[in-house]
Amino acid sequence: MTDRKPCKVCNFTRQKSYGLVVPSLDELKIKGCEFLGFAPSDRVSVVLEDDGTIVEDQAYFLCLPSNTKFMLLQGKESWSPGRRIDGGTAWMARESVLLEPDAVDSSSAVAPWWDLAQQLKQDMASIILMSEGDLQTLVDAPGLELAAALGFQEKKAQDLQETLQRVLDRREEERQSKELLQLYLKAVEKEDRQQEEPSEPSEGGAGDMDMLDGMEVDSASGFMPRTLMVLKGKTNPETRLSTEDLQMVVTKGVEAMEQVLGWDRTRTSVLLETCEAELNRRLQQVQAVQSIRSNTQPDSSQQSSEKSAEEGEETPAQGGN
Repeated sequence: MTDRKPCKVCNFTRQKSYGLVVPSLDELKIKGCEFLGFAPSDRVSVVLEDDGTIVEDQAYFLCLPSNTKFMLLQGKESWSPGRRIDGGTAWMARESVLLEPDAVDSSSAVAPWWDLAQQLKQDMASIILMSEGDLQTLVDAPGLELAAALGFQEKKAQDLQETLQRVLDRREEERQSKELLQLYLKAVEKEDRQQEEPSEPSEGGAGDMDMLDGMEVDSASGFMPRTLMVLKGKTNPETRLSTEDLQMVVTKGVEAMEQVLGWDRTRTSVLLETCEAELNRRLQQVQAVQSIRSNTQPDSSQQSSEKSAEEGEETPAQGGN
C-alpha cells in the first residue's frame, strides 16, 4: 500500500487552510474539496501554493516533500502570488498559471492592482487603510478586469472607481487649501517683518526660494515629474496642482505646453483654460482673506482724523476761558 503523505490544502484566497494525510493526488482532491466546502461535483485543479506549479501527475505528487502546501482551484479561479513583502518585485519573476483557456488574461493576475482587488474582495472596509498610491492604482485599473476580480458588475466597478477618484480629488483639494493658507501666512509674516525692518533687503530670501524650487524641477520642461504626471491625468488635474504650478502653466502658454505634454492644440487649450480659471479662483480667495484682514486692522488715517477732531473741540473751549 502507498504511504500516506502529510500535506496542506488551501483555497485560492488563502483564507482557508487545512492539514491532510492522503495516499494519492486523487484522494487529496476528494478530501480537499470536502474540507474547503466545495461540492463533490466541482471540477478542481491542484497547484503548488508557493509558485503555482500545476500538479497532475501522481508520481510527481509522491516526490514532493511532506507538508507541501497545495492550492485547490475551481472553475476559472487562477493562482496568484501571496501578499508581497519584497517591495512588489517578486511577481515579475513569476508567471501566473491559467487553469482555463477562456480565463481572464494572465497579466491581470500579476498586475499591481490585483492584490488590492483581492484585499477588497475579502474585506471592503480595508479601503480606509489604503494609501493614496493604492487608491490611484485601483482607479487606473481596467474596469472590466477589475469587475471580474471583485465579482462585481462592470457598472458597479466603474462607480467604485469614480468614488475613489472623488476621494483622491477631495484629499488633493484639502492639501491645496492648506498650502494656500501656508503661503498666505508666510506672506503676512514677511510683510510684518518688512514693516518692522524696512531697510533689510528681501532679495536674498526670494533667491533662496528660487534655488530650492530649481532643485526640485526637471530642467527640460521646468516642471516636477509629479506635476507632469498630474497634468496628464484624466480627471481635474488643475485641482491637484499647486498655485505655483498653475501660474507656470498659464505663463508658458499653449505652444510651450503642447511640446511639454505632447497633445494637440485643442486639448492643450482646454487644459490651460481650466488651469487659468482655477488660478483666478485661488487668487480671489487670497484677496478675500487679505480684505478681511485689512478690515480688522484700524485705519491709521482714520485715527489721525479722529485725533485732529478731538484737538479741534478742545481749542474753542480754551479760547473761551
